[in-house]
This record gives sequence, structure tokens and C-alpha cells, in this order.
Amino acid sequence: MSATPETTNVKLTFRHFKDGEKPDSYKRWQEKIFQAGWSYKCPTYIQSTPPCQGSCPSGEDIRSYLNIVRGIEKPPVGADGKPVMPWQEYAWRRLTEANPFPAVMGRVCPAPCESGCNRNQVEDHVGINSVEHYLGEYAIKNNLQFKKPEKLTGKKVAVIGGGPAGLSVAYQLALKGHSVTIFDDHDKLGGMMRYGIPGYRTPREVLDAEIQRILNLGVETRLNCKVGVDVTLEQIRKEFDAVFLGLGAQGGRQLPAEGAENTPNVVTATAFLKAFNDGRLKSVGKNVVVVGGGDTSMDVATVARRLGHIDKVNPTDWEKAIAGQLAQDVADISRREGANVVLTSVFMTASKHEIEHAQSEGIEIMQGWMPVKVIKGPDGRATALRVKQCEAKMVAGRLDIKPIEGTEKDLPADLIVSAIGQTIDLTGLSEFDNGKGGVSADRNYQVQGKPGVFCGGDVIRPHLLTTAIGHGAIAADGIDQFLQGLEVGKRPKIDVHYFDLLRKYHEKGVEFHEIHGPIRGSSESKDIIHNFDNRADRYIIPHTELFLGHFQYTPRNKRKIVHLTKEEALGNFEERLEPLNDQQVVAEAKRCMSCGLCFECDNCVVYCPQTAVYRVKKTEATTGRYVATDYDKCIGCHICHDVCPTGYIQMGLGE
Repeated sequence: MSATPETTNVKLTFRHFKDGEKPDSYKRWQEKIFQAGWSYKCPTYIQSTPPCQGSCPSGEDIRSYLNIVRGIEKPPVGADGKPVMPWQEYAWRRLTEANPFPAVMGRVCPAPCESGCNRNQVEDHVGINSVEHYLGEYAIKNNLQFKKPEKLTGKKVAVIGGGPAGLSVAYQLALKGHSVTIFDDHDKLGGMMRYGIPGYRTPREVLDAEIQRILNLGVETRLNCKVGVDVTLEQIRKEFDAVFLGLGAQGGRQLPAEGAENTPNVVTATAFLKAFNDGRLKSVGKNVVVVGGGDTSMDVATVARRLGHIDKVNPTDWEKAIAGQLAQDVADISRREGANVVLTSVFMTASKHEIEHAQSEGIEIMQGWMPVKVIKGPDGRATALRVKQCEAKMVAGRLDIKPIEGTEKDLPADLIVSAIGQTIDLTGLSEFDNGKGGVSADRNYQVQGKPGVFCGGDVIRPHLLTTAIGHGAIAADGIDQFLQGLEVGKRPKIDVHYFDLLRKYHEKGVEFHEIHGPIRGSSESKDIIHNFDNRADRYIIPHTELFLGHFQYTPRNKRKIVHLTKEEALGNFEERLEPLNDQQVVAEAKRCMSCGLCFECDNCVVYCPQTAVYRVKKTEATTGRYVATDYDKCIGCHICHDVCPTGYIQMGLGE
């Protein structure tokens, strides 16, 4: 076994020009100062959405909980002057306003937030996923629970499907005081988090703890109950005031190759993983071929590699086996050896680290190959998969695949797994079928033409777990408005959970009053926040608005990842990912550039030549309100804007 290798030094990448270059686009700062006599622009403090949050499908307030971890934003204090909770709990509560599964998502989310992180322009992204992992572990270890609402509304909501979307909407609705019942056709909740992801990636005790925390809010369940079969939709409508469709895409797409139909050892990825997670699958054949290219195909391949194949079977072993559990019973009393696993794909979409894990465990990856035909033996079982090289590219928004003639080859296969997509079972719910195997909804995730019926997750389109969680949160807002008899409102352009500056003032005991009439200048008014505007609902701040020269090269604090060899992977179902410790997670949070919100660096105060920028009094200061501007002194020289590392200072006053 080995841990992640040490990070090598990398030169900073934020410089736009090489030494000696004099591009036309470059202008000296002095020229802006010389404009001061006629410039009408002065600094305003603009809260923007950071690109990490804009890239997060569940809309987590990432910048906020990183600022809490690093110590910029403090937990509120009680009457005794001491914090009412540890910073870890305060950060966890801010995180879980959007996502109630940080310990799970901190392990399995492919982290699109990190791809969008502006820190990539300096050296490397912030390890957002690792901070989330740490906070989730802290909450479980310390038995943190969500706070129940003070009163109930008396409204009842049926949630059909207990996967990430259904659990997310149930969590949000329960916090709003509504009574929620989850219907699921399995004996346990979790959906694809339980039945689609191997336990060594999402330890079951972790998943169970985060689900139980939601149930502790008073959410009820009806398990082993399939709506449309065991209970009719009409019965649901009579008993409940609103309905949420959170059915996961737990059916797999059949292999698009000649001879694949009705072949017993050609299975879908979802069937394969469900059998494994149910405990019914303990071994596979000697040669396994997986067709796909996403993270699901990687899960299948690595599970198959760990399971191995049955090397020796005695006749008495087969006689003892029970129908439907044959593989499990034989595996329990037989010796296993490592399977030879080959993964073929037209193109790869899996995350880089998953590909590296698979290759380190001896899994062969063949990119640019398409399935053509299943080769069968006399008993009708597959013995090989014929594949052909191909070229794939996007043409007019559609994938165009062109096979290369004369490149066919047969891959020996005792088991072929199709991991090319998922389908949704709408049995008994056909009235919602949009004709494409899914459900159509508006931006509030209300089903078109079905007032009071909302949906989310894979029923809209199969995507990430975090996408389903985000759908649940947005749908919960729509359901809440519907239950109040309000018209379901328009969603903001950037639909995320924003940092709330007014909430911070409320925690300090500072209250603002309702404003009547026009404001002629804001610096003297105590009923508004001076020269501040929140544009987070419509503006994601790019790296070009940040003073990147403020940030020095700081290597990322990486979690220890256990890499297994081909031999070590066999039978190893231990977790591969270890969380950061307290010191590491604080150091990692300090790498965050707090894009679009002040992080109290003092640059603007130090560099202002007119001493127009000043620190706010401690009694009035809070996160996001550290400095302000005296417009009687300001000459509009732009220096505060130019040296602001976060882009929080914008030159816009007077426009």
C-alpha cells in the first residue's frame, strides 16, 4: 500500500506576462490615479458568488464554511462572552444548510467545485472535498443533530423514493415544520448512495448515521412499499397535501451489442452493484469486461477486481446452494483468485483519481473501443465480447461515433457488465412520463401541469448525487410556497445558498429597520449597510477580478489515499480515504481566496493614499463588514480595488 506522493514544487501560474514583454493591454496603475480629477467611480463593497459555489450542484455556501474553519468568521457568542458552539460545529451547520450528507459527499463527490476554484490560477485548487469530509466525520463522532422546528404546520408531504433527492427534500421540509413520509421499495433508505456505490467508498455506518439524523427530525418511512404497485397514487393524493417524486435511476441500460439480450452473464452495472451491496454477489468469473467510461464503470471494475473468481468448486458445494443466492453460497465455501478486469469505453468521463485507482489495481482500460457483438458458447452464455476501435466527437451537440474497420478483437469474458447509463422505473406512475423515460419539470422542479407535485434527482436526468441533493433543496422551497397557498416564485439566476450578512448582524444583536422613501447617500444611515450590495444571486466573480499577486505558493494539504496493487486489491474492502486532521484542515481552509467576500487582509486600508478606506468599529463590524469608505476623502484612484485579493471592492459608485 502507498499514500499519495508528496507534492512537488510548482511555479506560480497567475502571471499573465513573461519578463520583458510589453503587451498593449498592460497599463500602469499611475494612469488610473491621474484620472482621479474626473473619475466619478468610488469603491463599493459587492458580495459575489465564488466560482466554487457556482460549480456546486447542491449550492453549498463553501466560502462561508471555509472562512469559519480558518477563523475569519467566528461562531456567535453567548451572554458569558464565550462561543455558543465549537467552530467545527458552526462550520458543519453552515455546510448542512444545503447538504445533509457531508461525510458521504466528502468521500464520493467528484467535486466540480474544485474544478471551478479560482485558486487553480495560482497553483492548485483548495481541497474543498477534504474539508467537507472532515466536518462530516466531526459531526458523526460528536453526535451532532439538526435542530427541530419550534412548531409544525400541520401539512403532510409524501416523498416517493428514499435516495439523495428524496432524503434532501425530506430534510428541508422537516426543518420548515412540515410532516414528511418517505416511501421506498427497498428495506433501507439511501438509494444509489447505498445500492449504487460500494461500501468501501461509502462506509455503511457513515451513511446510516447521516440518514438517521434526518429521520430524527420526525421524518417517517414506509419501506418495502412501491408507490403505484403496493399503494396507489390516488391513495397518496388523498392522504397528503403535496408529493415529491424522487425515484432514482436504478435500472441499467442494456448493452448495445448484437447478442446481448437474454444472455444470463451480460448484466447492467446497477444490477451488479445492487447484488454486491445486498451481499448476494461475492465472486465473479475469471475474465470480466466492463463497458462504460464514468465513475459507475470504475466502481464495477474495482469491485470485480476485489471479488475475484471461483477457482475450485466441489459438487457438494453446488448441491447446498440456494436458488437466487448461488454465487454467494459457492463463494463462501470456495477459494477465490483475482479476476482479470478490462474496461472498455468510447470515451472516458470518470474522474482522474478513479482512473488512477483502477489502473494501480491492475485493471486494463481500453479507451476508444465500442462493443459490437457478444460471442456465446453452446450453453447460450457469453464467452467473449467483440469490440472495435472507434473515433468519437461532438457534432452539432450530438455525439458522433465512427467505427474503424478492420480493428475488431474479441475480449474473453465470463461476465460482461454494461455501465453505459441508467433508466427509471415509472410503473404505476406513467401519468408523469414525459415520453423520454423521465419527468419534465420547471425551474422550481414542479411537474409540468401537475400542481402540488414536484420532482428531483434522476427522474429529471441521471447525474451526480450532489445534483439530486440540490434538486431536493430547491423543490422544498417550491413545496413550502405551494403549501402556504403562495404562487411558486421565480428562482434566482445563480441558485445557491448565499452568505447572509444580515444574519451576522442579527447574531451580534444589531438590527436594521424598514426603510421608507429614497436614500440620498448611505454613509450616515444606520438602517442600511453602508456602500454594500449583494449581487450573489446574479454574479459569479472570475479570477480576473482578484489581485492574485497577494497569494503565495502554498501546496494543497492532501488526504491520505491508500493505493492498492493488483494483489493487494483482492478481497480488500477497507476504506481508501482518510480525513485530514485538525491542523491540516485549518491550513487547507486558509488557502481559500474568499472570492467575492472580504477576508480582512488590510490591503485596502494600507494602500489607500487618502486614508479614505477605514476599518469599521468593532461594535459594528462582522464578516463581510470589516472596512468602509469615507467618500469625502475618496478621490476614485482605484488602488483599493487593484490590491483587493478577493474582488470584494468594485469601482461602481455613481454609475
